[in-house]
Amino acid sequence: MKYEKFEELPVWQSAPGVTKIIYDLTANSMWSKDFGLRDQIRRAIISVSSNIVEGFEKNNNNEFIRFLRMSKGSAGEARSQLHIAQTVGYISEEEFESTNSKLEDLAKQIGGFIIYLDKFRKNNP
Repeated sequence: MKYEKFEELPVWQSAPGVTKIIYDLTANSMWSKDFGLRDQIRRAIISVSSNIVEGFEKNNNNEFIRFLRMSKGSAGEARSQLHIAQTVGYISEEEFESTNSKLEDLAKQIGGFIIYLDKFRKNNP
């Protein structure tokens, strides 16, 4: 299938929902004085969808794959920051498990898309 707009990409469509969860979690008062961690996890989750879009708009599979890898890395970064938030008591175990699971699913989806594009690239030089 050929996607004409980034909004059609299932991998991009998944990102805003996880972004909203991160923003909702970081809006509570526990995060109010920890600007560093709050802003870093928000930047990481924004980077997920931003890199998907930036790579798509390059109209080049090699570049798209490169940016998808950065996107996947940003999802991992957000997961690491989520661990910190849970460790310092900003979020509950339940909030951590639920959000971490969604981030893992998003990273797996991105990883699967990378594999698909890489196979397509190798079969269509």
